[in-house]
Amino acid sequence: MNTNENCVTLWQKWNSHAINTPEKDAVIHWITGEEPGRWTFKSIIEQAEHFASFLLDAGIKKDEVCAIIIRHNYYLYPIYMAVESIGAIPAILAYPNSRLHPDKFRQGIEGMSQRSGLDYILTEREIDPLISPLIHSHNSTIKAVHYPHEWLNSPKPIENIKEKISEIQAELSSNDAALLQHSSGTTGLQKPVLLSHKAVLEHIENYSKAIELKPDDKIISWLPLYHDMGLIAAFHLPLASGITTLQIDPFEWVMAPAILLDAVSKEKGTLTWLPNFAYNVLADKIHEDELEDVSLDSLRLIINCSEPVRSESHDRFYSRFSSYGIKREALSTCYAMAETTYAVSQSKPGSPVVNLSINRLEFSKGRIEISDNDSASKTYVSSGAPIDGCQVRIFNDFGFELDEGNVGEIVIRSVSMFDGYRNYPEKTAEVLKSGWYFSGDYGFLYEGNLYVIGRKKDIIIVAGNNLYPEDIEDVVAQVPGIIPGRVVAFGEEDMSLGSEQVSIIAETAVSVERELKTLKMEIIKAAMQIDVSIRKVYLAPARWLIKSSAGKPSRKANKERIISGETENIWS
Repeated sequence: MNTNENCVTLWQKWNSHAINTPEKDAVIHWITGEEPGRWTFKSIIEQAEHFASFLLDAGIKKDEVCAIIIRHNYYLYPIYMAVESIGAIPAILAYPNSRLHPDKFRQGIEGMSQRSGLDYILTEREIDPLISPLIHSHNSTIKAVHYPHEWLNSPKPIENIKEKISEIQAELSSNDAALLQHSSGTTGLQKPVLLSHKAVLEHIENYSKAIELKPDDKIISWLPLYHDMGLIAAFHLPLASGITTLQIDPFEWVMAPAILLDAVSKEKGTLTWLPNFAYNVLADKIHEDELEDVSLDSLRLIINCSEPVRSESHDRFYSRFSSYGIKREALSTCYAMAETTYAVSQSKPGSPVVNLSINRLEFSKGRIEISDNDSASKTYVSSGAPIDGCQVRIFNDFGFELDEGNVGEIVIRSVSMFDGYRNYPEKTAEVLKSGWYFSGDYGFLYEGNLYVIGRKKDIIIVAGNNLYPEDIEDVVAQVPGIIPGRVVAFGEEDMSLGSEQVSIIAETAVSVERELKTLKMEIIKAAMQIDVSIRKVYLAPARWLIKSSAGKPSRKANKERIISGETENIWS
């Protein structure tokens, strides 16, 4: 019996798989050194129904937002699905870590409650002292806090829960809200993106075609579910498609990156998504003795997404793991964002990713000219062609569309586009114009492929030339003594020149002044290799840089720290 044809909501899709393939693994919960926890499609639906009974008993209704603040946990997945089952709106938020001050965490939740309209919080008793005061704070929308793990061994308060869910689902339409995700941002307020069931399911259908998804595919992921790449690509896509996803604790992966490769090898994973920095981490931080008996030949796609793709990262990754079965054509790329549900473009599976060698001088003026002179060129990596249902254009700063081969802002129209930031009309008006989403990213189109450079607001303009901070950060990060991945480049206004000048903040373990002076000169010389003059170098101790919600050092936040005079322990 196939019940998959008339599904208009995510729950209906999941339930159809529970009927059609009840014993197939839906979610594998991976913990290092332990037997993995396995949810079949049947068992995860049954557990979600159990949680749903308590949610309804608590008075939670259709379209009310349930913020889920729970650590990587075996029961996180059915808790999320339970919220979907009753027509409420799930929103996964980051669990507080030891480095985040409690006041900062509370301020973030308060800001989101007022902007996103959070109605309930589903969390763990352990952080009750942080969460409970939010109910009584000024202007908070939060009505109550619940602790779903405490419902596990209690009898369901609503015994006919399956029938009750069926009644609720029958009243939902494809245009009803399915989930709330927050667009990546720094420690301040993030932008709330509300997506319908139609947007999510249509996106999954179109993106599945782009990656040639197969019934026997198996996704392996360490990505946090509060980020769109983890939530959509590694969670919603497999569950809606009836394939298995294996979920690794992001914090465990950071401590021991080899976990990902071990899981791929043991479970014969076929698909994984990684931000560009993860390719470097995997290539550089895994010791040979951690790869004993590891085979990676089952991986057919390793998709680079969420930050500009670097050919050097692909080369290092392939060189390190080709002897373990990684195929060059498995290295793939994607461009994605929460506002379009997820993917905008995707490179063709089974084909090598396209690299372009571009004249650096012409590129600084916004023009693409192919070059074979290595010393005067820069390599850019294609993020593939737009997926079905998605159109991409490039606009200049005056709002005019540019021809192929010119650099400008990436502008998108998609069938799975968001309708606007929730309760944020002023920000929506800035980015949505006549059905087109102005991404704030710079890039260009060339021979049908999209190339992504970086954030428009981060570009440094020196004497009329555009400098891209990613390029500067790449060369500085290679200087011995700099902590890899812990560099930001930004522009500081030089009033005497009437132009911006380049500044660098880089973390280092070096502390002796003589060695710091030498390191500063090495950074300046490294930048000169790409014709960039650095005005100021700020050398910071390890863990000084503020990260964005996506886990990358934030240029804006760290620039503001320097300009505001927060330079304690900084050598410059």
